[in-house]
Amino acid sequence: QVLLSESGGGLGQAGDSLRLSCAASGRTFSSCALGWFRQAAGKEREFVAAISRTSGYTAYADSAKGRFTISRDNARNKLYLQMNSLKSEDTAIYFCAAAEVAPLFAVYRSPDQYGVWGQGTQVTVSA
Repeated sequence: QVLLSESGGGLGQAGDSLRLSCAASGRTFSSCALGWFRQAAGKEREFVAAISRTSGYTAYADSAKGRFTISRDNARNKLYLQMNSLKSEDTAIYFCAAAEVAPLFAVYRSPDQYGVWGQGTQVTVSA
């Protein structure tokens, strides 16, 4: 089983950029479909972006389209989320997630599809 650990969160102002990273341990990273989710205070966890095993397919929440880019480096066991043009409503704890042994082209929007989660990293954006 892979283990996930996020980093790169922090404080920013509206319009800033941040890059989140998710480091994975384990030998099965390249067989995982991966995703980013976020949870704001008092709200349910919501989908942000997802990427297939070989990066051929991606999916984004409407709130992330055009501003966020998900990518992965299977050689380094890393997942990334580049966030540009940040808004105050992007403030949340961001989680990376893995769906192990996924079909090659699968991208998943539902948190129920993911069996492995990181501990989360806080992103705070001031207006």
